Amino acid sequence: MTEPSADGLAAVLWDMDGTLVDSEKLWDVALYESAEWLGGTLTEEQRLTLVGSNMDATARYLLEVTGHEPTADAVATTGAWIRDRTATLFADAVPWRPGAREALAAVRSAGLPSALVTSTERALTELALNTIGREFFDVTVCGDEVDGRNKPHPEPYRRAARLLGVEPARCVAVEDSRPGTESAVAAGCLVLVVPNDVPVAPGPGRIFRTSLVGVDAIALAEIHAAGQ
Repeated sequence: MTEPSADGLAAVLWDMDGTLVDSEKLWDVALYESAEWLGGTLTEEQRLTLVGSNMDATARYLLEVTGHEPTADAVATTGAWIRDRTATLFADAVPWRPGAREALAAVRSAGLPSALVTSTERALTELALNTIGREFFDVTVCGDEVDGRNKPHPEPYRRAARLLGVEPARCVAVEDSRPGTESAVAAGCLVLVVPNDVPVAPGPGRIFRTSLVGVDAIALAEIHAAGQ
């Protein structure tokens, strides 16, 4: 890939769950089981509202739908249970989304800086990176590293851009969920949306594909240029 122009694509910011890896299916197991542990159940419709959510918000919601008061202690205890169960699931190989590994490798081969920007906390992200590969990312930003300003707040993507030393407007963020897409758009990024479990509404600053198959640095540069 040639050097980017002064207003061209400078970096790619990748979401993790549901975008690069199909870890949402593993979260399904942990969340349904945590609802049972709390003495209740979680419907499929309720589960889908949690796609892209951070741990505290997830724990609080599970407590509410199972009839518990979401006190700070209860949120912390529930979050710890979910973390432990998910860590067990993440310790095995996490399944890739179609085309994702090839897209990461193509962007790395082209020398285009990349960041991983995820609502998943650092400890669980490190487990997932055993499968994904740390070598694909120059920086990683996790859900417990943004001072509570998780997606859909723009801070995760703003922080990733700052760490890479680039302007958000010169980045393409790759997302699958509504909270993540809203976070990246609010940060000033162009978003390549590849929906997985839930639909994402069309809107400014977002371009859609059905998968990451065939996506490389050139395709991302063209997507960025088309969105300007």
